[in-house]
Amino acid sequence: MTNQPTHNEHFERHRAAVLIPTYNNAGTLGNVLSDALAYTSHVIVVNDGATDETTAVLEQFPSLQLVSYSPNRGKGIALRRGFAYALEQGYDYVITMDADGQHFATDLPAMLQQIEEKPDALVIGARNLHQENMPGKSTSANKVSNFWFHVTTGLKGPDTQSGYRLYPLRRMGNMHYFCTKYEFEIEVLVRSAWKGIKVDWTPVRVYYPPPEERVSHFRPVRDVSRITVLNTILVLVTFLYIKPRDLIRFLLKKENWKKMWKEEVLKSDESNIRKAAAIGFGIFMGIVPIWGFQLLVSILLSIKFKLNKALVLLFAHISTPPLTPFVIFASFLAGRVWMGQTAKDLVFSNGITFDTIRDNLLQYVFGSITLAVTGGLLAWLISWAILAIFRKEQRNG
Repeated sequence: MTNQPTHNEHFERHRAAVLIPTYNNAGTLGNVLSDALAYTSHVIVVNDGATDETTAVLEQFPSLQLVSYSPNRGKGIALRRGFAYALEQGYDYVITMDADGQHFATDLPAMLQQIEEKPDALVIGARNLHQENMPGKSTSANKVSNFWFHVTTGLKGPDTQSGYRLYPLRRMGNMHYFCTKYEFEIEVLVRSAWKGIKVDWTPVRVYYPPPEERVSHFRPVRDVSRITVLNTILVLVTFLYIKPRDLIRFLLKKENWKKMWKEEVLKSDESNIRKAAAIGFGIFMGIVPIWGFQLLVSILLSIKFKLNKALVLLFAHISTPPLTPFVIFASFLAGRVWMGQTAKDLVFSNGITFDTIRDNLLQYVFGSITLAVTGGLLAWLISWAILAIFRKEQRNG
């Protein structure tokens, strides 16, 4: 208890609180609260419609800040209401802990330290996923979650499912969330990264009781289905909006062009032909008709073929807004060569039927493949010639 004033002062200096959502965790909640209160008096509990002895447990801790409602709404709603309450009380940060006893309050100082080392970052407590009693399905699910988080944000991390987190509430702003259950913790993570908030990790301990002692409200079929739908939506938003948005922001900054020209084009150890190949391949992938998956496939194939990923991704954006209509129209025109007398104009003059959709789609697919191959080869030749000139001049200079 001798360290309590020091830790509590740090919580107050950073305007931070511990946030604990709970639903029917009466068996473990008391110990969790006692441990957290040993470090700070700033503890917020969200009683998410508990129907067990939770209320009696909470009455034993009159110093708690309590948000309570009924019926049960899910962890996402509990966290969202906890965030709103914390902001109303003047807190800038909350550290979330689960009420099932898996998290250790002894890690609170390390989490609090992240505020000084990484101001305004969202920090996740990374668990040891190979320790005793760790459920195999949790490890597998975490790997899947890490993969989709990387796809939607470009960030790699060891643990995206841990509930032990430091949230920078002020930096997160007034985001409007959609998820209400377990999938909320994925949504808030991805959307925070999209907002430009730094996401980082710090090691924490975790306790997993034997299977017969565990209390879990996770519903495998329903919750996995909701998470799958969410990841699908996030991936679509990533490649249809976030990536094009980030590219436009990147291209609007003059210093980015200079940096890319010096570091990716002129100063790299790659040969001119491999650089040109990356540019040509990017153009090809940007036009080839696999809408929604062009950037993802570009990343994977550039890694497979050991091409310059920065150049591949940059030029793969050739078909993103506002260039999309022009690429589609050019693809449609190129398809006329293959359709012969059945070639169509880009109109549905006789109405929209299965036959007209089929005929127009075939012409577009044939044309886009033709345009992708032609554009990729031309980009390769032209960029190779330009690189040969400019890199030769640089060496002579």
